[in-house]
Amino acid sequence: MKTTTLIPALAVALFALVFAGCSTVSSRIKEKASVFDTLTPEEQASIRQGVVGLDYTIDMVYMALGKPDHVKEKVTSGGADTTWIYNNYYQEYAGTRFVGYRRHMSYDPHAKRWIAYYVPIHEPVYRTRIEEMARVQFRDGKVIAIEQPK
Repeated sequence: MKTTTLIPALAVALFALVFAGCSTVSSRIKEKASVFDTLTPEEQASIRQGVVGLDYTIDMVYMALGKPDHVKEKVTSGGADTTWIYNNYYQEYAGTRFVGYRRHMSYDPHAKRWIAYYVPIHEPVYRTRIEEMARVQFRDGKVIAIEQPK
């Protein structure tokens, strides 16, 4: 009896774990609601669209773009700079590769025997591609530069 009540609970827990890492603009706005409410309507609209601008704060960039894939720190004579790097990940088709043979049997009624023949098997090959989507550079907690490939 306990297993029947345990299975739905496990399914709900697994569902929650799978989707807990999913971050959307709306969920990040709710997370930083106190910051979002202090922004101008233009800034709020920009963040909802996932667009950042110069002089945006770290919290504003986080709400618009989410957690960065990489963070780099650089110290120069002008001060310490932090760069958030966002990447785009996708699978690219790279052809096929040979994986073996599949045996097929066919009966020949004239020779009254079974004949085996082999068909080559190929499977698709995909490579993971990573392309840089954007770099956002901060100094003193404000955006000073935004780089995006054209």
